[in-house]
Amino acid sequence: MEFRLSLSRRIVIAFVLMSSLVAGAFALGIVETVHVVEEKLLSTELGGDLDRLLRMETMEDWKLHPEPGQLFYFSGGQDDFALPHDLKHLKPGFHEVFRGELSYHAFVRLVDGRHYVLLQDQSEFENRERVLFVVVFIGFLLSIVLALVLGWLLARKVIEPVVRLSRQVRHRDQLLPLAPPLAPDYAADEVGELAAAFDSTLGRLRDALTREQLFTSDVSHELRTPLMVLASSAELLLENPALDARARAQAARIARASGEMRELVQTFLELARAQKGSTLVQADVAVEQVAEELIEQWREPIESKGLRLEYQCLQAPRGAFNPTLLRTVMGNLLRNAWHYTEQGHVRLTLLEHGFVIEDSGVGIPESEREAMFKPFVRGGEQRGDGLGLGLSLVQRVCEAQGWQVQLAAVEPSGCRFKVLLAP
Repeated sequence: MEFRLSLSRRIVIAFVLMSSLVAGAFALGIVETVHVVEEKLLSTELGGDLDRLLRMETMEDWKLHPEPGQLFYFSGGQDDFALPHDLKHLKPGFHEVFRGELSYHAFVRLVDGRHYVLLQDQSEFENRERVLFVVVFIGFLLSIVLALVLGWLLARKVIEPVVRLSRQVRHRDQLLPLAPPLAPDYAADEVGELAAAFDSTLGRLRDALTREQLFTSDVSHELRTPLMVLASSAELLLENPALDARARAQAARIARASGEMRELVQTFLELARAQKGSTLVQADVAVEQVAEELIEQWREPIESKGLRLEYQCLQAPRGAFNPTLLRTVMGNLLRNAWHYTEQGHVRLTLLEHGFVIEDSGVGIPESEREAMFKPFVRGGEQRGDGLGLGLSLVQRVCEAQGWQVQLAAVEPSGCRFKVLLAP
């Protein structure tokens, strides 16, 4: 799983890293400067003292004139002036010498093949140097803590307009036609440009949604009249005793198709009203009544195909459901089962919280199940002249009503649609 940091955390991390690099470079610069100055100053000082000692003429002068804390040795010296073994390897120049817990600055000079070494106790200097390094280290840590605090405050200040803008864009009222523009609330900077871009995009989206709603509502409304004419004409034809069996079957088919179209138009009309923000009319409809009506409607097409239509009412859901939308969901799932099943059965089962429609058809591969609820997507076994809108309409209705539709496979073949109804 890919781990992504938020923008505010990335700003804090970048600020802390930059401050750490600057503070670290400054601390290292102080340490290196102290060493360089130490070597330069002490080399000059010890070199001058050693030159003064070398100008002495007698051993007694050397005993009296070394500065406090200084030790003087040379090759071939006697007693206290004898060159110790630990100093014989030193080359001419400045050195640091450690003897147990004591530390010295040493300056070595080679004159006429003889080594002269002057030591100066640097214990006090080392103590001051350690204090300086501790102060530098504490300053480095404090700079990191300060950078963390300042980075957090800066990130909050920088991200606050972006967070506010994202909340405004996500708010559902932003899609309403009278929603105020976002850009005037922000300065003329990058966030302001982003807000202006959102205004432009949301404006086009609002226009598209308005056109879709108007089209759906107008078409649904205008189709009602011709559909009523078709339905009434089919009923009159069925009442005519002069019709032969074939003509009567065709008239019944027209009546059934016009009824289905009328229900579909009513579904689109109510969905359009729901998108406009109005409340859908609910009714205390008996789910088993809708199921029994659809069973009777689909019995002849399903059984004429050689299939078994099975119906079970284990425990029907109770609640206020929109009858048109409920009939649309259940009817489209029955149509889908009839359409994709060549042998076996189609089963409708009512449960306490919904219903299940199961078939023994070709089934839907797992890789295609999610796409089956998208518009104009059909199964691999494409038969008939459908457009692939049935399951998409089911999904839209369920989302509008707060229902859930679940698709699963049936062994050895087939589909199982489970719809959970939320009153």
